[in-house]
Amino acid sequence: MMTSFPITKFESIKTPFYYYDTNLLRQTLQAITDETSKRDNYCVHYAIKANANPKVLQIIKEYGLGIDCVSGGEIELSIKMGFDPQKIVFAGVGKSDWEINLGLENKILCFNVESIPELEVINDLAGQKNTIANIALRINPDVGAHTHANITTGLAENKFGIDMDDMDYVIERTRQMKNVKFIGLHFHIGSQILEMDDFIALCNRINELQTKLFAKQIIVDHINVGGGLGIDYKHPNRNCIPDFNSYFSTFHKHLKLQNNQTLHFELGRAVVAQCGTLISRVLYVKQGHQKQFAILDAGMTDLIRPALYQAYHKIKNLSSVEPKEKYDVVGPICESSDVFGKAVDLNKVHRGDLIAIRSTGAYGETMASQYNCRPLPESYTSDELS
Repeated sequence: MMTSFPITKFESIKTPFYYYDTNLLRQTLQAITDETSKRDNYCVHYAIKANANPKVLQIIKEYGLGIDCVSGGEIELSIKMGFDPQKIVFAGVGKSDWEINLGLENKILCFNVESIPELEVINDLAGQKNTIANIALRINPDVGAHTHANITTGLAENKFGIDMDDMDYVIERTRQMKNVKFIGLHFHIGSQILEMDDFIALCNRINELQTKLFAKQIIVDHINVGGGLGIDYKHPNRNCIPDFNSYFSTFHKHLKLQNNQTLHFELGRAVVAQCGTLISRVLYVKQGHQKQFAILDAGMTDLIRPALYQAYHKIKNLSSVEPKEKYDVVGPICESSDVFGKAVDLNKVHRGDLIAIRSTGAYGETMASQYNCRPLPESYTSDELS
């Protein structure tokens, strides 16, 4: 389906704001459900860092997904929204004591542990509560991903995870601890991955590691392959739902699971990115000597991805059908990096035109800031504006 915009209703709303196509979100979630229901042992945890908007979370909860958290605040919000703690996994390289205690108190499914010091702290805190913490070891598989350098996480040079060569030693350490239970292995190689070969490489590495464990009669209950599936930022209408069939089929074909092993996924961007659009209004059209600028009331405080990752987002003028001209689309923030796109082809732009910046449902609203004392953007859904 293609997102349609209720432009007449947009006219009365203060910009900038986020607009979520909830029909598309439901279709995306249904596509995930259709694929995972083919296999009884597949479990999807939504990576809440991608978008924590309660209106979005409510719909995700309706489809029975678990949650992947990377902070205590995300755990608190997930529980407040009614997600089952037994479907919550807690990742992150720097978990603080209060966050660990929060997970223990709510009996979450699993802590994804990234270092021996973290393992020791979890064991100590669980001991103080006379409880057992389920843990999965996040292993750094040294598998590269064809994505931006800032969002690759599976190389040996990255800060994440436990080195493969240390896996046996760390597993042995867990067996010496009274208050942790080793239940699984966790992996995550990066984000915005579109080449299935990257996931095949991950499967091959996991197979190697599992073979080593099998030789020692160690079979873990859970394998967690993280997330990372990307979306088509250039063609949000043509490819509005990611190719979940290819994604899940890749793991089904290449990952050698044992009987009764459960396979966990942590999808974020692929779930919510295409359903979100940042709606802005043109403040000025500025003519330079060599280019012209469309200056918007939205800035990098509302959507930081272009400034942070040089990320591409398709931009559309919703108010004009005049012939296209080229514009540098920029925001009002006092930073040279406050640019959404350069030499963008837009239908002729006028002051007051509504501009849609597409595919912003992931890492858009959730990363917004109040730099320059700007207010955070509001959000609206297609349900509300129908």
